Amino acid sequence: MKYLIQFITGLFLTTGLYAQKPKPVAAASREVSRPKLVVGIVVDQMRYDYFYRFYDKYTEGGIKRFMNQGFTARNNHYHYALTITAAGHASIYTGSAPAIHGIIGNDWYDPIQGHGVYCVEDTTAKVVGSPTESVGKMSPRNLLVTTIADQLKLATNFRSKSIGVSIKDRGAILPAGHTADAAYWYDSKTGNFVTSTFYRDELPAWVKEYNDKKLPAQYAREGWKTLLPIDQYTESSRDDTPWEGLFTGETASTFPHDLSGTSGNPYGAVTTSPWGNTLLKDLAIAAVKNENLGKGPFTDFLAVSFSSPDAVGHMYGPNSIEIEDVYLRMDRDFAEMFTFLDSWVGKDNYTVFISADHGVADAAGYWKEHKLPGGLVPSAKLRDDLKKALKAAFGEGEFVRSMTNGQFYLDHALMKEKGISQDQIHAVIKEALITDPAIADVINLKKLNEEQLTPYQLELYKNLVNVKRSGDIMMVPRPGWVSWGARGSNHGTPYNNDTHVPFALFGWGVKPGETLRRTTIADIAPTISALLHMLPPNGSIGSPVIEALK
Repeated sequence: MKYLIQFITGLFLTTGLYAQKPKPVAAASREVSRPKLVVGIVVDQMRYDYFYRFYDKYTEGGIKRFMNQGFTARNNHYHYALTITAAGHASIYTGSAPAIHGIIGNDWYDPIQGHGVYCVEDTTAKVVGSPTESVGKMSPRNLLVTTIADQLKLATNFRSKSIGVSIKDRGAILPAGHTADAAYWYDSKTGNFVTSTFYRDELPAWVKEYNDKKLPAQYAREGWKTLLPIDQYTESSRDDTPWEGLFTGETASTFPHDLSGTSGNPYGAVTTSPWGNTLLKDLAIAAVKNENLGKGPFTDFLAVSFSSPDAVGHMYGPNSIEIEDVYLRMDRDFAEMFTFLDSWVGKDNYTVFISADHGVADAAGYWKEHKLPGGLVPSAKLRDDLKKALKAAFGEGEFVRSMTNGQFYLDHALMKEKGISQDQIHAVIKEALITDPAIADVINLKKLNEEQLTPYQLELYKNLVNVKRSGDIMMVPRPGWVSWGARGSNHGTPYNNDTHVPFALFGWGVKPGETLRRTTIADIAPTISALLHMLPPNGSIGSPVIEALK
């Protein structure tokens, strides 16, 4: 009886609950909260330590704004082995890796078609804005996945605007993606910014007006002098060293530098100086103004890639007064751009993020002077050693069709004809090259799991290899060894000097702070996608840096 009473009481209570009138639910917001504008900045060849090495000389409104008002991922690295410009830009904006997005280098050999490929080449496109035909045969068609800018277009049903600008074609094209309203890059023969028919058939009036200012000619006449008195560049080595490069006509690598260029390339020298960054900063501001970015009802996207630090770093190395001067001046360009954006869309209405497509090694001569282990990779000698070894082992025949990005593309038809396996070829090449002090290993890219790589290295090389575009065998340089000439320096290795680059952001939706946990370049696109409440790019393999978001 006791249980029957409890059952009946519970039944009445339950019935009463179900009979109650539902309480009204607050109406959900009809609008997704997003910033008015996102600006992505890639600095070509910005090593992580530049954030801190020159910190005391940066202005409050430039790089320090990321560090003091925004969020910094201090342990951010590339997640693949070959740190090259095109692959870096593609990976930042896709959250992917060369194995998936397909941009395995600036150039590569197509083993299927049997010829070399430039990362953004497109023979169906034509130049717009210059008589230099070759400069405009470009588009993002070799990129196999979407970018953040593409995803923003999809998320807003193509009502957002997206534009890419850079000195380098690949720095403008790859970040902006397949659906960009435009991408603009520099033609050093005319001093003009151009585009291709992939985007539009005519330059807009504002780009023509910008080109008509003839700023490269003006900057070339001014030359390159230091921003500060030269004795204040205490973070750098002396001005004249034997491992620093020379402009045409120079006999010493000392300031001031003549930027007059050459007859075949009159405006190229300007971009191997801080003026290249200034040109781009002004173009970026003009794009925002004239395309009305950030003023519409939907988030717009501007991708800006500063290429000049890479040209300067290659010529002088990362410990030069030249590289310090280019960063101090670029910091002021950043401050000017951010001040403009504050007034254009409002200080709290836009988001900016910054990273780099790769770092850089110190110049080989600099390391030698300081008794550090390293040197120059003897590329020509290694090629000769390889050819001699293959001929001695297998007889006549070009068994290697191409040597690109440290990778060997084998002639599989010839190997089949002669009954030679890739394992046999690999063994011969490895024996011929491994004795050179510059080489750490020679690995079979088709059998990476069988190589003597650490788990960390294995992941880097797996993320690099694209089945249809990569080679068969690859050289692994030793740390500290640079594939370059006696002057300047290079990148492209799996070591920290090349992989450790900044990732920082500030503005709308960003929670100030920092993290020392390891993040990767693949995390940038998912982080920005999360901030924008949209799907990450379709090839993305990273994760949002959740500490950075409010």
